[in-house]
Amino acid sequence: MNFGFNEEQELLRSTARKFFDNECASETVRKLMEGPEGMTRELWKKLAEQGWLGLIVPDEHGGMGLGIVDLVVLMEEMGRAVVPGPFFSTVLLGGLAILEGGTDAQKKAWLPRLASGEARAALAWMEPSADLGARGITLQAAAKGGGHTFNGTKLFVQDAHTADVIVVAARTATGKTSEEGISLFLVPKGSAGLTVTLLPTMDQTRKLCEVAFKDVAVGPEALMGQAGSGWAPLARVIDKATVGLCAEMCGGAQKVLDMTVEYAKIRQAFGRPIGSYQGVKHKAADMLVDVENSKSITYYAAWAMDEGVAEGPLAVSMAKAYVSDAYRRVAGAGIQLHGGIGFTWEHDLHLYFKRAKGSEFTFGDATWHRERVAQLVNL
Repeated sequence: MNFGFNEEQELLRSTARKFFDNECASETVRKLMEGPEGMTRELWKKLAEQGWLGLIVPDEHGGMGLGIVDLVVLMEEMGRAVVPGPFFSTVLLGGLAILEGGTDAQKKAWLPRLASGEARAALAWMEPSADLGARGITLQAAAKGGGHTFNGTKLFVQDAHTADVIVVAARTATGKTSEEGISLFLVPKGSAGLTVTLLPTMDQTRKLCEVAFKDVAVGPEALMGQAGSGWAPLARVIDKATVGLCAEMCGGAQKVLDMTVEYAKIRQAFGRPIGSYQGVKHKAADMLVDVENSKSITYYAAWAMDEGVAEGPLAVSMAKAYVSDAYRRVAGAGIQLHGGIGFTWEHDLHLYFKRAKGSEFTFGDATWHRERVAQLVNL
């Protein structure tokens, strides 16, 4: 069996690595993360020119028409550079939600604009309960005047403050199960009664927002797909976005490992490189095992989602359960092996450690996904 990437995917990887080395060095990341948007218009334009904003957007809507495995290659390189900004929210959340659940008219209206960099999108589904499942969606979309009106709050919405449109999950009916009665809507930026507030986060490279709705009204054209059938496409979006996040985490973990091994070769202690000592070598070996296992399980999950196989959701949760812990372990070990210098904020390791901690809980931590694995195998 061939577990390698094809020539086009390897070209994508090498191109992305060169691009982010030139355009998103750690000094640039530190400057970007201090700003409210986390991204300059110039860098966003360059991402669009590379075609990466439309990587998984079909050809007919101005994209490249590639799959999740191809996206994984790019996300690894983005994780390696700790790229901030609304790429993830626009491509893997808001944009993917429109692709998975939007009507033909909605796709035609928004996907070309997202792929070209003209517009940005976000996805709002989590609420104050922090429940990741369907039962956590309690925001009511009351039918009114042919459209719907929202009142309530969504939390942890990535980059909602920069989005031109927000995909909102809300209840339009009460079903026999929590998955029934959920609908998706497109809520444009600047809608009357819509308030977006930035939240403080440990990982400043990822901007999270509270989105409050007070009598926010949308017309019938805002409904995505059929009323009450929004959970199925939303669940696919969350799973695919989780795979993308795992790939990003793999890239970050690989970079931490590379930095640590290089440091262990040049740092001297008692007349020898610290990498020559068994305690350091074994710790680095453990890091390598974590990185390689993370990649393997993430690649499998990406393939499973691309192929639409039945075990796709199971593969996603297995990947997130493992990679959540692995990236945190690798980032922590990297700091430990760097010694005193590793504990200073000026060292880039802290960019990765904060990203690891933030990503650990994004879309559910290891505990949450282990429970989901158990449910999916009927335990």
